Amino acid sequence: MNTAWALLGIAGILEIAFAYSMKSSEGFTRLVPGLLTVAAGLSSVFLLSLSLRTLPVGTGYAVWTGIGAAGTAILGMVVLGDSAAPMRVLCIVLILTGVIGLKLVSGS
Repeated sequence: MNTAWALLGIAGILEIAFAYSMKSSEGFTRLVPGLLTVAAGLSSVFLLSLSLRTLPVGTGYAVWTGIGAAGTAILGMVVLGDSAAPMRVLCIVLILTGVIGLKLVSGS
């Protein structure tokens, strides 16, 4: 796997950690989750920026947000008890299909 894609994947996972720790910080009223939110967010954006040195910006950004959105929704269902209604799951599958499609048609 190309280094840029690996960095982008890690950035996407950090985006999920960012969202989860933001929820745990309860509006930045809890110190440790608040610090984790800042660290995960900054790290995610930094790794995204490194991956965009070689990946097309539209592809990189779409994949990053797709990983973050789908991953956070799945984490919410599994860990936080968010709704797992069939239409919601279908929409997540469509996001992941788009992310995979962008990777497959990318020239990198």
